[in-house]
Amino acid sequence: MAFEDTLAIRVVRKHKDGVTVSCTLRPEYVNSQGVLHGGVIASIADEAAYQGRHNATTSELKVNYLRPIPMSKVLARAYALRAGKTLFVSRVDIFDAEKRLAAVGIVTYMLLPST
Repeated sequence: MAFEDTLAIRVVRKHKDGVTVSCTLRPEYVNSQGVLHGGVIASIADEAAYQGRHNATTSELKVNYLRPIPMSKVLARAYALRAGKTLFVSRVDIFDAEKRLAAVGIVTYMLLPST
């Protein structure tokens, strides 16, 4: 099973410029303070931005953590910002269960040749 499958991220809406995904949080995703671990937040941003691009790999990922996310559910809205010949850039807004903006990510993928 691939790592991203363990997060059980589901696409809940497709948009012209991206997707909205949801993730129901599990106890093993929290940090020592009892809120969602930053690495899990980054992984959700990475997966939301990826949008099924099979021939790509993450080349850069930056996340600004704005508020802690308690155990519950997370929504992430990914926006495609630029699709070039070699790079794809996306912004991801991550919301807590109360629909408050909790993190913002910028993800860049290197597009790989078809195999």
